[in-house]
Amino acid sequence: MLPKERVVCALQHREPDRVPTGEIGVDYTITEQALGRPTLYRAKWKEYQALWQGRRDEYVESCKRDLVALTRKFEWDFVPVFLVPPHGAPPNPPKFLDEYAWEEPDGRIMKFSPESEGHAVCIRYPRLSADDIHDESVHIDASQLELVEHVVSELGDTHFILGRGGDGSFPHEKYGLTELLMAMIDDPAFVHRVIEVETQEAIAINEALLDAGCDAVIPGDDYCSSKGPMMSPRHFREHIFPALTALCEAAHTKGKYLIKHTDGNTWPIFDMMLEAGIDGWHGIQATAGMDLARLKAAYGDRVCFWGGVDVDWLVDGTSEKVRKVTRYAIESAGHGGGLVVTSGNTLMVGVRYENYLAMLDAVRGYGTYPV
Repeated sequence: MLPKERVVCALQHREPDRVPTGEIGVDYTITEQALGRPTLYRAKWKEYQALWQGRRDEYVESCKRDLVALTRKFEWDFVPVFLVPPHGAPPNPPKFLDEYAWEEPDGRIMKFSPESEGHAVCIRYPRLSADDIHDESVHIDASQLELVEHVVSELGDTHFILGRGGDGSFPHEKYGLTELLMAMIDDPAFVHRVIEVETQEAIAINEALLDAGCDAVIPGDDYCSSKGPMMSPRHFREHIFPALTALCEAAHTKGKYLIKHTDGNTWPIFDMMLEAGIDGWHGIQATAGMDLARLKAAYGDRVCFWGGVDVDWLVDGTSEKVRKVTRYAIESAGHGGGLVVTSGNTLMVGVRYENYLAMLDAVRGYGTYPV
């Protein structure tokens, strides 16, 4: 069975020959260990510097080469792709405030931590009102699809191509978590306007990815912490549910799938996520109370689960622990299809290479159907 067929079987709640696997993102530390060479794909500070210095083509070539190589190295069934910066854009270094802090053109203040090597985070957001949010037509330059078209050409006939596209349903990384949550109470018109505009832009990006050959898109706005949703179920229904529904409908109109990523404890809003029309859910954190056996029993015929191995275990666990939890995921949620084994998030800096290899080994060892 081809890798693409395995993923489609899982999404359609049929049993493939084995449980499919892959990752939505791999930080440079794992890539460099796996391939034995430097990379700019998800290379954090090196990636930021390359783009600020105008080395866009070098960055794109690294992503093209290394994503295909990782897929073959790890024998993934799906491969993530995304838009890249347009060709020929001049270097646009930001206004630096100190060595690792800078101001974006939209007024946000960003900061990178060289100690943790996570993504740069916003530490100050500009004050905005609904009047500051304007509809903007989204123009996607053909060169922004260069990575997608390359991966589709190399792997599209055999592998499931997953577009890391837009979301817009809860754009707190752009507008601020506290700011959006408070505005749901104090200024709901502002939240409605932000989500309306951002979701329309996200749909345009997702449609470009799907038209270029992606089989699905995975919107990435997080809704929950480990304790539960960041907003009340009532506010989720009012503000986020319509946007998530629109994202799902746009993908389905193209005859493609939508896999929703969100971390944390989603129990209080999960029925609404399914009602919105998601085909799969990625970001399953057992350590946040999302037990796969319980999820399978409650929702196994309505959604495909993408996850099963918490990043915590890949960072701090032993290889034996990783094999154990991978086996648990397969035996709890693999029967009847509906499972794609991945990490609960991405293979971030800090993940132990030997632990990820143990996870893949367990998928091969325990994931052959019937499970």
